[in-house]
Amino acid sequence: MMNASEKLGARVRKYREKLGLSIEDLAKNTGIEPALITNIEESNTYPSISVMVKLSRALGQRLGTFTDDQFMEDPLIVRQDDRKEEALPHRGTGPDGYHYYLLGKGKTDRHMEPFFIQIEPSDSEDLSSHEGEEFIIVVSGEVVLSYGKNTYRLKAGDSMYYNSVVPHRVGAEGGAPASIYAVVYMPA
Repeated sequence: MMNASEKLGARVRKYREKLGLSIEDLAKNTGIEPALITNIEESNTYPSISVMVKLSRALGQRLGTFTDDQFMEDPLIVRQDDRKEEALPHRGTGPDGYHYYLLGKGKTDRHMEPFFIQIEPSDSEDLSSHEGEEFIIVVSGEVVLSYGKNTYRLKAGDSMYYNSVVPHRVGAEGGAPASIYAVVYMPA
């Protein structure tokens, strides 16, 4: 049975080949380094959300195409005790340790991607950007949002809503882990 990283890599390769694109073509269309795409397809790297968004757009697919395994009827309910990490800590664009728990998996007609994310402390300051909007609620710990040229610090209970085209980064603050709920919306 394939793990999440293997499933994602196989699906990226499948849709890339279906469109007759080389890894270099896909890299050019996304602005992602060819080596990163190779690592994703070979299941060596599980990409960040921003990289997944760029890949899904370039391949003409919604983000969930790369993470869903089955259809669930409405309402889709995910109990806290039943949540499972669906991806390895991402190593796609830097050393940040993000642990993703997909909360919309199985709802095939969705227009937004809900996540519970645990964030490990990191010294990375790499910003990313992609189409759409993000809404985040801090659950625990302290979080820093780098957004354009500004920096914001948030604590448990605080929220942020922003246009994700603006270069941004969400990270754990104060050398301790943090956890958030995040909803990523991408226009069709």
